[in-house]
Amino acid sequence: MTRNPRADKRQAILAGALSVFARDGYTRASIDTISAAAGVSTRTIYNHFTDKAQLFQTVIQESATAAGQAQIAIIDRHLSKVTDLEADLVEFGRAFVAPAADQTAHFALVRQINAEAGHIPAAAIEAWQETGPRRVRRELAGRLERLAGQGLLEIGDPDRAALHLMALISATGRAVAVPTEEEIAETVRAGVRVFLHGYLR
Repeated sequence: MTRNPRADKRQAILAGALSVFARDGYTRASIDTISAAAGVSTRTIYNHFTDKAQLFQTVIQESATAAGQAQIAIIDRHLSKVTDLEADLVEFGRAFVAPAADQTAHFALVRQINAEAGHIPAAAIEAWQETGPRRVRRELAGRLERLAGQGLLEIGDPDRAALHLMALISATGRAVAVPTEEEIAETVRAGVRVFLHGYLR
């Protein structure tokens, strides 16, 4: 198979940039630091990306797309066929909020975005929201609406219900520390019970 050197360089740049942005944030990260992490020259970076803002937007968009797809797969796996509503929601929640080893850099990057949102180009934040959180929320909202259609839940606004469920099962302090499995399990169980208290038909 013939390799594409230009594509390889681009992937190296994106991987290096993700690690640097996740560690240093947008404001502190420099093209020189990213070039060193990627193993390419700064000239090579500018051959692929106009500036740091465009590079950051591409990094967060691709990273959010991958993370979002993984979360949607969890939604599909646990909520496509519900046989025991509470138990299935708990299993979904535990899988949904469990730290994923291959997404550590992405969620570190998200924490950086939340910490310095006022200094990040609005287009980059919009790209992240649309390819990641909003896309996942729409998928979850659709599944909850389907459960409501089956008479299992009473939902007036599926999008709001999805927001409520995600907030309730994720309230583990994940932004400042990685929760233990026991903490995740207890938080998810409690969150699902509160969610069902509000939305159970």
